[in-house]
Amino acid sequence: MDSVRSIKKTAVGEPARPVTIAQVAREAGVSKTSVSRFLGGELDALSENIRQQITSTIARLGYQPNQMARGLKRGRTRLIGMVVADMLNPYTVAVLQGVEAACQQHGYTLILCNTGNDEQRERQSLAALRSYSVEGLIVNTQGRNIESSDLQQAEMPIVLVDRRIEGADFDLVGLDNVQAGRLATAHLIEQGFDAIAFVAPPLTGVSSRLMRADGFQAVMAEHPGCVGEVLAVDLDDRPSIDAQVRQCLAQWRGRRVALLASNGMVALELALMLQRLALRMPQDVGLLGFDELPWSPLAGLSTIEQQTYEIGFSAMTCMLSRLQGEQCPPREVLLPGKLIVRNSTRGGD
Repeated sequence: MDSVRSIKKTAVGEPARPVTIAQVAREAGVSKTSVSRFLGGELDALSENIRQQITSTIARLGYQPNQMARGLKRGRTRLIGMVVADMLNPYTVAVLQGVEAACQQHGYTLILCNTGNDEQRERQSLAALRSYSVEGLIVNTQGRNIESSDLQQAEMPIVLVDRRIEGADFDLVGLDNVQAGRLATAHLIEQGFDAIAFVAPPLTGVSSRLMRADGFQAVMAEHPGCVGEVLAVDLDDRPSIDAQVRQCLAQWRGRRVALLASNGMVALELALMLQRLALRMPQDVGLLGFDELPWSPLAGLSTIEQQTYEIGFSAMTCMLSRLQGEQCPPREVLLPGKLIVRNSTRGGD
């Protein structure tokens, strides 16, 4: 009993030191090998008496196995690392739910790192996850100044979500951004809008924005009677957004103007901007946004809905196939966008 008390006794404010396998074996009066077999599920190799001794000792000492150490010993931690560009983006939250559901279904634990759209934090997050011996990485990159070598040195399965990395040969799961950009632009033209601005944060390095802009510009080129422009905006600079939109309205006076927001956060800023400028949707300006968000129906906002949960679940499904040894060339799983029409883009005055 003295040895038991020495395990539990700590100074005030100090955390108790974890109980070890050696302590369990000593208190149970069995070998460390027997305890290891018990914890590894090899119960048939132990007598009923030894199993009972180990069970009662573990309960009495409050022993908890170090799952990471056991996993490393077996070469399997069942940990998946995920790096996301922006946890404040509702898109990210929805994708994360899909990844986590697939992890739970297959007995994996997810470790999440948020980079806040910062390239240095992204590199630090990748290094940290490798140090935790994750079995694979799911990456939604911030997109700027990230090299394929930053990921290839990880030497583990990697699945990209939504955004490509130039020169990187990894599986990718996301929206069919060109199709979605075309779908949104064609709808606006069908509704009678003949002057359309694609509004996005800076496009540089972010493949999803670039491809949505490509879809937008392709449809505009098919309608020479319409005019279009790509507006790069700083979401933290509302006066600048107001000024850029005012300039578009002025140069397109006499036309039916619509704004195509590249994501949900841009759509929210544009909706607030129209409110500040006392502009009505769709009478004064049409507005369509990527991402179907909880507030979209309340604002009467037309959207391109992404299958965000399915994107996350599919990303983990790709990861599982790689972990199981599948050696096929890198895959692209592109899910189509769905147009949801509401008052913000309906034709007519």
